[in-house]
Amino acid sequence: MDWLGIGVTVIGVAFLALVIVLIKPLNKLAGVLGGLQKTTDNLPTQVEDMMSQAKDAMQSGNDTLSQINTQIKELSPIFHTIGDAGRATNHLSASIADKVMNVKTDTAEGRSFITKHDLEGLYGLGTLIYYIVQKRKSEDRL
Repeated sequence: MDWLGIGVTVIGVAFLALVIVLIKPLNKLAGVLGGLQKTTDNLPTQVEDMMSQAKDAMQSGNDTLSQINTQIKELSPIFHTIGDAGRATNHLSASIADKVMNVKTDTAEGRSFITKHDLEGLYGLGTLIYYIVQKRKSEDRL
């Protein structure tokens, strides 16, 4: 045999030893890849189920929003009415406040006039007469 034959034989024996050493790890790798294939085989059905559930959840959310929008549209006139009533009440209370301030101003001027001219007793008498007249008018109506 020549050197070339011996070299090829040594390389063949080394390759055979390498194959024998790598048989066990390669078999374990094959098992892992087999398990991975089983897992990935179920993946499309799992993704489809998740997408179906997500679609159902979104449809349910859309239905709920539609119901809420319908109910808000039904309640909208009530809110407008309440707002109008609030604005009318605000206008009324502002008018009453203006009248009260006017009466207070008029009363303050009258009070200063009465104290200036010493007419307190006369003012009390006028108030008493006014009260009696108003009382008799209310009794006559009954």
